[in-house]
Formats: sequence, structure tokens, C-alpha cells
Amino acid sequence: MNTLLMWIVLSPLLTSIFIGMVYMWGLKYHKLARQWYIVPALISPFVSFVLACFVFWEILTQNNILVYKPYVWLSIENVDIYMGFLGDKLSILMVLFVSFVGWMIHIYASAYMQDDEGEGKFFFYFNLFLASMLLLVLADGPLIMFIGWEGVGVCSYLLIGFYFRVSQNVVAGNKAFIVNRVGDFGFVIGMVTLFFYCTDVGFDYASIKQVVGNIPSFTLAFIGLMLFVGAMGKSAQIPLYVWLPDAMAGPTPVSALIHAATMVTAGVYMVARFNFLYELIPQVGVFIAYVGALSAFFAAIIATKQTDIKKILAYSTMSQLGYMFIAVGLGGYASGVFHVFTHAFFKALLFMGAGAVMTALHHEQDIFKMGGLRQKLPLVHGCMLVATLALCGIPPFAGFFSKDQILLEAFASGHYLLWSIATLTAGLSAYYMFRLFFVVFEGKNYNSSRHIHRLSKTMQVPIFVLAIGSLMAGFIGVPLVLGGDNHIASYLFEWTKKSLHVEHSIEFALMGLSVTVALVGVVLAYVKFYRYDFKKEYVSKGIVYNKFYVDEFYHLLIVLPLQSLSSFIASRLDIQIIDALIMGACRGVIKGGRFVSLLQNANTRFYSLLMMCGVSVFFIYLILVLG
Repeated sequence: MNTLLMWIVLSPLLTSIFIGMVYMWGLKYHKLARQWYIVPALISPFVSFVLACFVFWEILTQNNILVYKPYVWLSIENVDIYMGFLGDKLSILMVLFVSFVGWMIHIYASAYMQDDEGEGKFFFYFNLFLASMLLLVLADGPLIMFIGWEGVGVCSYLLIGFYFRVSQNVVAGNKAFIVNRVGDFGFVIGMVTLFFYCTDVGFDYASIKQVVGNIPSFTLAFIGLMLFVGAMGKSAQIPLYVWLPDAMAGPTPVSALIHAATMVTAGVYMVARFNFLYELIPQVGVFIAYVGALSAFFAAIIATKQTDIKKILAYSTMSQLGYMFIAVGLGGYASGVFHVFTHAFFKALLFMGAGAVMTALHHEQDIFKMGGLRQKLPLVHGCMLVATLALCGIPPFAGFFSKDQILLEAFASGHYLLWSIATLTAGLSAYYMFRLFFVVFEGKNYNSSRHIHRLSKTMQVPIFVLAIGSLMAGFIGVPLVLGGDNHIASYLFEWTKKSLHVEHSIEFALMGLSVTVALVGVVLAYVKFYRYDFKKEYVSKGIVYNKFYVDEFYHLLIVLPLQSLSSFIASRLDIQIIDALIMGACRGVIKGGRFVSLLQNANTRFYSLLMMCGVSVFFIYLILVLG
């Protein structure tokens, strides 16, 4: 059973290698039928999901923790670091929905990318992306996790810049890669600092847990902060969020996979995985929670003025991740993971629905050039409505249960400012999501004569399946106050903070208030954007529309100084010193060569003269010396 952990990762990894080899062979010799790419690409995530189900059943029934360490990956002095896989309740829960939602996105992508000339290369990257995320989740220590951590970073760079012939897509890919390297630098510092305290016990999570209590509190806080810097980059939190909206340059299935089940949730998972460390530094946890709250609120404000359908959803992801960090920062790890779980369904559905709309409208992304699609895309309309209600936290949809659990964590912990920011963000979320929904589906038709591209069943089926998940996923965490058993909290008991003592009347009041705030946002969006008249050009200028000029500020504060420094180094150090020394040496060699070449000019009389001179010098020497 333990070996299944390895094969959960190997299934998409080996498939990725196979697809890459077949793709290169096809380029070199002749074009292959797309079944060579599609069939293995669709089978691999399903295999991982089935294997995860077996492991899940073993853990659930036997209450075991599975560990598999096939070989030593790295030896550092006395420490052997194994290529280890850990199957416990947290990791397997993550693997279940990562592989299942990833499988749905793969099916959707097979139709979305059908006519693309780089389809084989796309699925090579796509399966490698999934394998990296599964390794990140199943790793039994931070160093092996970091392999998957960097793997999803590389794959995101490749997939965001997939359409590399468009320069701005390449810039977007570079931006994602560079910003994440900034975060990863912090993660490496934290990991290396932690390693110095683990040289006697090993560097897996179980070993770290043994020694973490002996680390000085200041050093432990530093480690926790540095690890979270990595999470800021991966999970797009202030100030390292600027790559996420630009990541929409990639194909829409990429956006769905990054935002729903893989890369951006890695930071939340990392904090939950290191719960034993963060419990010892609650002040750092509060800092994480406030970063999450401010990120959620900030992203929600920006989303209210965006017009690109994918960028609205991108800022929505950043905002929802902020909720997750509020939970894990306050020690509510089960609540944070619960929201990761529900979010995977409705966010994947929202991106896939957006991709379906874009496909139907020949890749139009401006919501104010859409409108009137309810009758023309009835399935997409219904499923997008379910996902929108789930994100807004309207009962009984999935997001209601997980979001309200986070709000309860903030309120019961006495952090009323956090709770207030999160509650207000819920209203903003409902406003910008129903703004998108009403404009796209209920607005008066922008152009009634345009042709609507027919959607294939392959795109419609996963959308429908995820709509069921967006409706039902929350029921595994129905709170006791509503007559449920909160199975997610029971399942993740080890990651659940001590019981929150809140009177039922207060809990009902908090739920009612959050739903009321969300409904106010819906009503405001309805008043302004229902049956929107596209004859009026939508104009929205100002600081919010321009995303608070953060990108411009970073360009002025960081990019331009670095460019100036690079130019200075290139012109002074490189050209005037290094190049001058090298070129000076080259010129000396050339001059010496020209002088020597005088002796090799193929002139027989010149050679004879030199020989006569040499013989003369020799005889003069003999006469003078020997007398």
C-alpha cells in the first residue's frame, strides 16, 4: 500500500515524459494522431485519483500514516534525506481533489486545445505540472516538497508563456517566474535555517517536529516568516501578488489548474503542514492572517472595476486565498484546508465557464463585449450561476460553509478587525462576481448577429460535474449549529484548533450577517448591471481601474533602478574594465603574432639572410669566448 504513494506521482510524471518524447518524435518525422497525446494525458490523473482513493480508504479505516522512502536522495554529513512520500489525512485529502479536479480540467483541455498546433507540448507541460503538485503535497519533508514547489513554478512559466510568439505572453511568464523566485529565496532561507537545527535527527516532518520546540523563539519566528515569504509568492499575497493577473496570458485550462487545485494553494498547504511550527509562534500567525485579510480586501476592490473576464477571476482567487490565510494564520488549519477544498470546485468551474464563453465568442475576453448569453449557452449559464453563488457564500452552496467557518474562527479568536475586513470582503466578492454574471449572461446582447461557436460535449461534461461539486462539496463540513457533524473538522482533528466556544445565537447571527452582506452586494450588482445596455460604452478610469498603479510603482522602484545598475555594470565594469583587459590582451597577442609572422613570410632570400646572420653571430661568439 505504501508504494502507491510513489505511483500517484509517477503516473502523471511518466505520462509527461512519454508525451514529450512522442511530441518530439512527431515533430522530427511526421505529425501523429492526437490520440497519442490525449489518451495518456487523460488517463494519468484518473489513475492518480483511483490510487489516492485506495490510500484514503486505508488511512480512514486503519487510521494509519503511510510513509514510503525508496532511496536516499541526498546525503549531507550525517543527514540522509530520502526521496520520501507521506500519506496522512491532510496530504491524501489534498491529493484527492487535486487529482480529481485536475482530471476534469484535463478532459476540458482536450477539447479546448483541440485545434492548437502545440497540443502535444501543452499536455507535456500540463501533466508535469500535476506531477509537481502531487509531489509537493505527498513529500515527507520540506526539501522534497521544494522539488515540487519549484516544479510547479517552472511549469507555470512554461504554460503562462505558452503562446510565446506574442511578446506580452513571454513577459507575463517571465514576471511570474521572477516574482516567485523572490518568494522562493525567502523560503530557502527559512528552510536552510531550519536544517541547521535538524542535523542530528533528520529533515522530514516527523524529525523536525521533535526539535522545533528547542529552537529559540526569535529564530523560530524568523523561520516562520521566511517560509511564509515563499507562500506570499506562490499564493499571490501582498506584496508578491502582481504575477497572478498577468498569468491569464496562458490558455484558460492553465488558469483553471493554477487557480483551482495546484500552484496557488501550495502556500496554504505549506502553512498547514508546518502547523506544529506555527503553533509555537502565534504572533507570526496573526501577521499571516492580517496579510491574508488585506490581500482579500485589496483584490476584491480591484476586481470591482476590471473588464477582462479572466482577470476578474484572477483577483477573485487572490481574495479567496486571503480567506484561507486568515484561517491558517489563526490556527484554524482544518477551516483553511476546507476552503481550499471547496474553492477547488467552484474556481475551476468559473474558469472553465469563462473559457467556454470565450470559445463561443471566438476568444473575446472583455465582459462588456459579451451579453445576452443565457439563452445561447444555457448549461454554462446555469453552472456559472452555481459557481458564483458558491463563491459568494450563499447557502447551501459549497463556499457558504467553508467561508463562514473562517469568519467564525476570526470572530471567536477575538480578532474583530480581521472578521470585519473578511465580512466586508464577502460583500465586495458578491458584487464583482454578480457584476460579471449579469453583464455576461443577462445583459442586452452586445451583438445579436454574431456567430456563437458551438461547445463540444467534452467541454460541457466536466463543467456539469464541477457544478455538482460546487453545490455539494460544502456538506462535508456542515457545522453543529445547523445540525451537521462537521466531518471535515473530525477528519482533520489533528489540524483542528481547540473547540471554539461560541453561543449558538452568536453563530447564527454571524452567519446571517455574512449572508446579508453578500446579498447586499448581489442587489447592488443587480441594480447597476442586470440587463446592462451595451449601447452605453462602459468607461471606468481612475486608481482602482488601474489597479492602484502597483505595477507602475514596482517598475519605478525596482525595475528601473535594476536596469540602471545593469547598464552601469555593463558600460563601466564589463566594457571599460573586463572587456578592456581582455581586448588589450588580445591586441597584444595580435601584435606579437604580426611581429612573429615577419619571420614566416615564405621569402627564401630572407630565410637565407637570417641563416647567415645566425651563423655569423655563432662564429663571433666562438671567437670572442674561445679566443
